[in-house]
Amino acid sequence: MPELPEVETVCRGLAPVMEGRVLASVVQRRPNLRTPFPDDFVAKLTGRRVNQLTRRAKYVMAYLDDGQVLLIHLGMSGRMTVIEPKNDSDLPEAGKHDHVDFVMDSGVLVRFNDPRRFGLMALTDMDALPNHPMLVGIGPEPLGNQFNAAMLAEALVKRKSPIKTTLLDQRLVAGLGNIYVCEALFRSRIDPQRLANSLTRDEIDLLYREIRAVLEDAIRAGGSSLRDHRQANGELGYFQHNFRIYGREGEPCITPECGGTVGRLVQGGRSTFYCPVCQH
Repeated sequence: MPELPEVETVCRGLAPVMEGRVLASVVQRRPNLRTPFPDDFVAKLTGRRVNQLTRRAKYVMAYLDDGQVLLIHLGMSGRMTVIEPKNDSDLPEAGKHDHVDFVMDSGVLVRFNDPRRFGLMALTDMDALPNHPMLVGIGPEPLGNQFNAAMLAEALVKRKSPIKTTLLDQRLVAGLGNIYVCEALFRSRIDPQRLANSLTRDEIDLLYREIRAVLEDAIRAGGSSLRDHRQANGELGYFQHNFRIYGREGEPCITPECGGTVGRLVQGGRSTFYCPVCQH
């Protein structure tokens, strides 16, 4: 599933071609994805101007000029691709898994493709956004000012679950996914099986810094490209070439003079990759 850096990369790729532009036409090719499309989806979007494009957790959010907000979740395999045709007749034909087209008044086509159909699109009024079922209860953004070492320490002292599964709880912090939690714990030298409330303040301070660092590194690299992820321009991201621990089961630990071998265990139904020697 695309994680926060992937969604942020998509959002940044879409903003230049969607913000300030009008949705000249919208094409919906099926009644549902993971959930049904909103009633009158095409009619409600056509002719609307996109005032702002942002990300919240793993959702792309388009604020429209009539007070509506379009929420987009990429699901397991969803991707949005920007296509800039030379003329109207140059628009590529839709493929089997191209479910939604957004044609901007500039002529640019933004196409949503989702082979597994685990993505979704929803519409809500801006005033109702804080209480929307998809967003209510989600914790602070890990790259925002509300997320800091003191806040993390206060939250972890109450948690008796393993630190890996604790960090995946979206109520604690928004958008952290399996890949980047594994990477942050490895960079912090923290055993993913440690109980969250056993971490010292020094360990929490380091973990906080590494969470932000690994996310920023991944965004700069264009996100990961496990399986189907693509950036908005259709290119693959490159951060997967910089994984220090994720997906490296059986390989030597890259920590100098460690001598350990990367292991894998399952926590909360997700694979955890770690070094049993230098993570403690």
